[in-house]
Amino acid sequence: MTTRTAILAACVCCALAASRVASQTGPPLHVTFIDVEGGQATLIVTPSRESILIDAGYQGFDDRDADRIEAEAKRAGVSRIDYMIVTHYHRDHVGGVPALAARIPIGTFVDHGASVEKGDAPDALFGSYMKVREKGRHLRVKPGDRLPISGLAFWIVASAGDLLTQPLPGAGDPNPLCRDFVRKDDDPSENARSVGMLIGYGRFRLLDLGDLTWNKEHGLACPTNMIGKVDLYLTTHHGTESSGPAAIVHAVAPRVAVMNNGSTKGGSREAWKIVRTSPGLEDFWQLHYAADAGPDHNVPQQFIANTDEKTAHAIRLTAYQDGRFSITNARNGHSVEYKVR
Repeated sequence: MTTRTAILAACVCCALAASRVASQTGPPLHVTFIDVEGGQATLIVTPSRESILIDAGYQGFDDRDADRIEAEAKRAGVSRIDYMIVTHYHRDHVGGVPALAARIPIGTFVDHGASVEKGDAPDALFGSYMKVREKGRHLRVKPGDRLPISGLAFWIVASAGDLLTQPLPGAGDPNPLCRDFVRKDDDPSENARSVGMLIGYGRFRLLDLGDLTWNKEHGLACPTNMIGKVDLYLTTHHGTESSGPAAIVHAVAPRVAVMNNGSTKGGSREAWKIVRTSPGLEDFWQLHYAADAGPDHNVPQQFIANTDEKTAHAIRLTAYQDGRFSITNARNGHSVEYKVR
């Protein structure tokens, strides 16, 4: 083989190797956990540049949460929300939808159907959302559905009080943690009807169960684990003690957890301890310092996006198909890269 031929062959090999790496990783998935003071607003931008917003924070407060979401959307280069997922009809999740829709076009609204809560305040909240929803496409989802989002495996695992009846791919193992589970009073509210979802991008998995409550979460994990293991777990119900039993948190065994708590909402000591002791947990991030929990039940400062109620810093995630991902605290730039497991 001549020197020139050897060089050409080496170049071809390098090109093929680069192509294989690119096919394994592809463009990244971006997820931004936006601070809405203990509600939820999670912005997802897919590798194909589709946009998904899970909940929109509170109404009122001079459109504070709509302002924050709009700012993060602009930062991400998003001028339209393709899918607006409303996990349930409480003011810290659906309240901000009308104000946001006045600023950013929304294509498809995804929810669990009608509200179960009645009265002047719940009716007004749901009615405001319905007026906006009528202007777009509507998808009412049920467990087992998959949202038609290019490049992602987007499974609905809970909706309208119903749960998966068949395990997701790779899940279905018996769960020995079920034997220690203690039931709590059933929750008749919208929380127990939350839309829960598992978002997959290649080998990466993110679990978001909205405000699903204790007994419902048990149904996803017992007697068999219907979810499987995940890379990132967004703490259910902002880290309150009415959600997040060890039977599910320890079964899904997240590498990393993010708590979308507020300064004085969520972040309970009981819920924090369950997450913190989950086997295999590498890091725990919080949107806020939990004032009532004390220093022993908050993570180190570099992992907390907001140390007071005067700021609104986000937590940002970048994930790749091969399972690598990184998380960055927008307050201080602290960033951690998580290698393929």
